[in-house]
Amino acid sequence: MSAMIDFPATLSKFGLAPLVRGPVSTLQINVGKRCNQACHHCHVEAGPKRTEEMTRAVAERIVTVLERSPGIEVVDLTGGAPELNGNFRFLVENSVRLGRKVIDRCNLTILFEPGMEELPRFLASHAVEIVASLPCYGPEAVDQQRGAGVFDKSIEALRTLNALGYGRRGSGLVLNLVYNPAADELPPEQAGLELAYRQELRERFAIEFSLLQTMTNMPVKRFADYLIRRGKLDAYMGLLVNHFNPATTSSLMCRSLLSVAWDGALYDCDFNQMLEIELGAGRELGVASIFDLDRVEDLDGRRIATGSHCFGCTAGAGSSCSGSLDAAVGDAPRQAGEMR
Repeated sequence: MSAMIDFPATLSKFGLAPLVRGPVSTLQINVGKRCNQACHHCHVEAGPKRTEEMTRAVAERIVTVLERSPGIEVVDLTGGAPELNGNFRFLVENSVRLGRKVIDRCNLTILFEPGMEELPRFLASHAVEIVASLPCYGPEAVDQQRGAGVFDKSIEALRTLNALGYGRRGSGLVLNLVYNPAADELPPEQAGLELAYRQELRERFAIEFSLLQTMTNMPVKRFADYLIRRGKLDAYMGLLVNHFNPATTSSLMCRSLLSVAWDGALYDCDFNQMLEIELGAGRELGVASIFDLDRVEDLDGRRIATGSHCFGCTAGAGSSCSGSLDAAVGDAPRQAGEMR
């Protein structure tokens, strides 16, 4: 690997190595890769033809670990379309029973799939926080990235959720939107883009939401293939490396998140999961699966496995599952070794 894209070496240059875990407060669960969409930027390579799905045995073990791990505050359900998995409601109900906040990473159009008619009310009745992808407030960019007709369905879904109180002040029902760039570029400044989203969606569609989260497209799986086909992978990696921001490293999601795959395997983050980079503490502790883990507190202070894709989380204002990490910084100075 070129020194210019050596993430551990870059951390060392700034006196930030090794990257280690703090307490795990979020358990992110990928329940499978089946999805009703096949988005161009998807790092999971999810789609309607994928068959990987979590079993009840894995879901039950997750609940057991959750019961033994008081430090977990958030259960973050993702996929694919997580709602398509037969254990989705089981995980929601048990997480809520244990007093944890639950996040559903919802693609919005899932609300119109057969058998999902009661899904919005189910989510609202359990106060599930919805994080929904909407790459733009106009149809062209959304349909290009996510498929024909997705924008119109997304707007209809947002109206349905608003009618239940989602995204409205005082309701207690959180509806966050996610922006991903349509091309090989960094997201714009989060606060300013949120204002534009809020104005456009309110004036054009009478839609309200809680927050906008901007996320960098990760050079992983389907988006990496897109870059390779167009001969842009090196340039995109250069963009990420040149905008390495050391201020983001203290808030990286891998410091406080544990990723569980559909088969129970454990990873430091969802991106490592897709690249099958084993848990940094795995060999040291003899932990590779949720069945090997008694409680997440055992991982505190352990090393995090990294790779060149980690520059995606540390570029510019930074990127995580909760959006920008350092919105006040914007573009970081190019100090990590210019890559052309």
